[in-house]
Amino acid sequence: MEIVNIGEEEFVRALLVKERANPDDEECAGHDQNATFMVVFSTFVAVCGSFVYGTALGYSSPTETGIMDDLGISVVEYSLFASVLTIGGMIGAVLSGRVADLAGRKCAMGISEILCIIGWLAESLSKNILWLDLGRFLVGCGIGLLSYVVPVYVAEITSNDVRGSFTSLHRLMIGIGMAVTFIVGSLVSWRTLALIGIMPCLLQLIGLAFIPESPRWLAKTSRTEEFEATLQQLRGRHADISQEAEDIKEYTEYLHRISNDGIRNLFQQKYVYSVIVGVGLMVFQQFGGIKAFSFYATMIFESAGFPSKAGTIAAAVVEIVMASLGVILIDKCGRRPLLLASSAGTCLGCVFTGFSFFLQDLHSGKELVAFLVLVGVLVFLGSFELAMGGIPWVIMSEIFSINIKVSAGSLVTLVSWFGSWVIAYTFTFLFEWSSAGTFFIFAGICAAGTLFIAKLVPETKGRALEEIQNSMTSQE
Repeated sequence: MEIVNIGEEEFVRALLVKERANPDDEECAGHDQNATFMVVFSTFVAVCGSFVYGTALGYSSPTETGIMDDLGISVVEYSLFASVLTIGGMIGAVLSGRVADLAGRKCAMGISEILCIIGWLAESLSKNILWLDLGRFLVGCGIGLLSYVVPVYVAEITSNDVRGSFTSLHRLMIGIGMAVTFIVGSLVSWRTLALIGIMPCLLQLIGLAFIPESPRWLAKTSRTEEFEATLQQLRGRHADISQEAEDIKEYTEYLHRISNDGIRNLFQQKYVYSVIVGVGLMVFQQFGGIKAFSFYATMIFESAGFPSKAGTIAAAVVEIVMASLGVILIDKCGRRPLLLASSAGTCLGCVFTGFSFFLQDLHSGKELVAFLVLVGVLVFLGSFELAMGGIPWVIMSEIFSINIKVSAGSLVTLVSWFGSWVIAYTFTFLFEWSSAGTFFIFAGICAAGTLFIAKLVPETKGRALEEIQNSMTSQE
């Protein structure tokens, strides 16, 4: 056992030394040319799935009144309908890593889109709550798969210098999907909106036929010739991929020797740090209240006396602007600074929102209450989209080595969806208990998240995946 451990430590040190000794090697290997047309196109096709994810998340807010009136369902039944998406998401999350590992990243995206298409059709044609919930559940299963495989695929096809920006497009497209759904949902019926949701699913299904598989997945499955051809296609016909290909193959072979994937391996000491970071980020991402603000934005605005349509459109615009800003800044400012600013901003947004309802309870300043709610919601959503919405997924795709990526990725995605379900299902009950207290609780969780990021989350900007993963596992 000691011989194995010594070999492992030597391998880690050797790879880290190689990464740091020649910082200009990436340019020599052609990495400065890696944002090729194929990388851009493949990323676009992948994040079409993120847009689908966003449309599913945004669907329940503008359709609440129409569905309740047409099908004659109660507030409790509608709350269940909204939260069924997250139950499906949890199931999709549990299966996501295994499906992506066995079938490949492309096939996993295709399976998820088929589930989403069936789900949207069931919702649009439903005559009762049972079919509505079934459709919502299937869409949830589909986007549960997408929430894992899209950022992983994008991270595995891009080079170090653009990986952060390209992977964070996942969250930007979720935000755009939500915004488009908010706006279109205010103009068309809920059945028509469900049918419109099928369009991006079909776009991704068609696009998958024209993009390559993840080279790292091909290397893991020992398809060496296809791996090298795919990597060359992604980096450009004239790029020198020899060093990158050798590093990927060497690291993949090393991981095959030391461990097999499995949930029990996550509890080994060398993986504890990466699991704590991945799971912790998802806990604070979801329990900070994002699903309360996104699923129930209409209810929050109306309760404070602010016009819900104007509020949701303003929120949609702010989300798109801030998510775009996050994409621009992530590879310039780094992950940690953006996460710290984002988490602190969500805390401030919750404080504003909670204080507005506190004033409402005191029956003072109706106009001030409405204004503060608008400010609080916009500050929260804008801050969240800047980093907390997307960067945890970027970091998740970076920190787990490929031999534990299936189990670790599934665990982290499951935690995210479980938190999403808890907030989506309990928010209406918490809001009835104490509207101000609910948002002050969210503020406390966001504050704790800021401390967690400051103390534990590493900077991964500009580093090779293999270097990041080795540095995480070497901190025993």
